[in-house]
Amino acid sequence: MKIRILFFAQARDRAGHAEQQIELPAGSRVADLKHRVRAEHPALEPLWSHLAIAVDGRLVAEEAVLEDGAEVALLPPVSGG
Repeated sequence: MKIRILFFAQARDRAGHAEQQIELPAGSRVADLKHRVRAEHPALEPLWSHLAIAVDGRLVAEEAVLEDGAEVALLPPVSGG
């Protein structure tokens, strides 16, 4: 199945692009996607403990099952005033 990943802010800077499309086996979970992205983008490592993950606009846990065509956003914490 095809998954679209969106990288925002620091995640975009460290990944080197704003989005990426990957293929995962049917039945994959967010944890599977996270494992794959970690392997492909080691520069993201310092951010993982702070990243929120949203699938199709909803924050999800790592156990969430992905569906074909899902849009996954990696969201670093926002700060500022």
